[in-house]
Amino acid sequence: MSAPLSGGGPAWPQRLGRSLLDFAGRAANPLVVRFRASLQLRVVASTLIASTVLVITFSFVVAGSFTTGLLTDRRETAADEARNAVERAAEQLSDYNSSGDPTLGQTMQGVVNDLSDDPVFAPVIMLRTTDGDVVKSHPVTGIEAPTEELRELVRDGSVASQYATYEFEGADEMPYLVVGAPIELSVEYELYAFYPLDSQQDAVSLLRTNLALAGIALVLLLGVIAALVTRLVVTPVREAARTSQRLAAGLLHERMEVRGSDDLARLAGSFNLMAENLQSQIRRLEEMSMMQRRFTSDVSHELRTPLATIRMAADLLYDNRDDFDEVTKRSTELLQHEIDRFEDLLQELLEISRFDSGFASLEVDAIDVNPIVDDVVHQYSALAEDCGVTIAVTGPGRRVVAEVDSRRVQRILRNLVSNAIEHAEGKPVEITVAESETAVAVAVRDHGVGLKPGHAERVFDRFWRADPSRTRKTGGTGLGLAISLEDAKLHSGTLQAAGAPGRGTLFVLTLPLQAGNRVITSPIPLRLDEEADDAR
Repeated sequence: MSAPLSGGGPAWPQRLGRSLLDFAGRAANPLVVRFRASLQLRVVASTLIASTVLVITFSFVVAGSFTTGLLTDRRETAADEARNAVERAAEQLSDYNSSGDPTLGQTMQGVVNDLSDDPVFAPVIMLRTTDGDVVKSHPVTGIEAPTEELRELVRDGSVASQYATYEFEGADEMPYLVVGAPIELSVEYELYAFYPLDSQQDAVSLLRTNLALAGIALVLLLGVIAALVTRLVVTPVREAARTSQRLAAGLLHERMEVRGSDDLARLAGSFNLMAENLQSQIRRLEEMSMMQRRFTSDVSHELRTPLATIRMAADLLYDNRDDFDEVTKRSTELLQHEIDRFEDLLQELLEISRFDSGFASLEVDAIDVNPIVDDVVHQYSALAEDCGVTIAVTGPGRRVVAEVDSRRVQRILRNLVSNAIEHAEGKPVEITVAESETAVAVAVRDHGVGLKPGHAERVFDRFWRADPSRTRKTGGTGLGLAISLEDAKLHSGTLQAAGAPGRGTLFVLTLPLQAGNRVITSPIPLRLDEEADDAR
């Protein structure tokens, strides 16, 4: 058997402590969120905290000053009374020359009884000789001797005092002011007067109670005032926030209510003026955008008729190009090539106009995604061979059935694969197909020039190219990726890009397996494989 490890305590207190901390954190989290979200709550809380600190400080200062003044006055009065008591006692004790006189004790007892019965003096009196042989007190029993520190001061000939707590004749314990004074005769005496401070204690307690009640009332009043004042300021700010949220949601007719002519009213007026200007600018931009879309659509449709005529004439010339001389033959081939590019551009402009006008629709069917990928790779095998690029396809090894529009998915993959081949710079292009319980993803990865920082968000802009000076073999129009993004959105899917200079580019197309669902997460993360890049 192995010996238990030493130095380790039981684990349950730690678990209990962590559980309590977690519970406290969960319980306090709504309050913290509420505190951070409410300007009014923060102002009121700050006012309450500041006023509480101020009231407590003020109460301590006032109570301390009052107590000090009250006790100082009582000490001065008690010292005067003690001096008078010393004079009266000296008149009766002046005839004794020795503390051993048998009648001295009786005389001392009579002195302390007369002094304590006189309401002018303290109710508790102690009289003793300096050598401590004779001690007389009133009341006779239950009295305690003063401290040695006070006795030393009295022996030195000073009238001294101190505060102490005593319990006489079975009464409750209470504070006393003890005043000691010397009686310098043939026999040296010490007289101690005990003044109860119950009235002073009651006065201080009453003052502290009144200060506490007044402080609580003042703090609550300041909190109510802060809440009311803050509400006057926060309410227009909250209204402005709600109005701005509704404006951001597209409700451009929303306005703030203008009340009065103060600063808040001017704020509301300025906000409404800003909203008016924004609404007019947005309307103007919408009109311009609508005119631009209509112009693009009209021009695209109008160009189809003359383009068809030009196509017929160009086809006729192209079919008979062998009968022409070399210059005319070459011109006919260039004409045919440029007409093909023009038709592609015109077709893409028409497709963009359909997306802009909202007339694009899906023809959904449950199909296997793998054959679509294989068809696209086969279409661009000649271009890849011409560019010295190898295409590698990695799939799950089984059917991946999704409800998609095969024509649009194929168009997306054609754009992605052609772009990857063009920018691969002779390096391999990798195509990966993966699926999850809700989505299917196709990733196209090249290891060419890559993308500069900030270009991953712009590659889907219309007519935008990362490097316009690059020589392209496919003659792209600059609309392919923009159309691909719209096709992905039409499927309720996503199309994302990532890249880095010199490390290539990664495009990830993610589509839901069932039509009508939305993509939450992609089976393929949008992340460049650094280790594979370093090895390559």
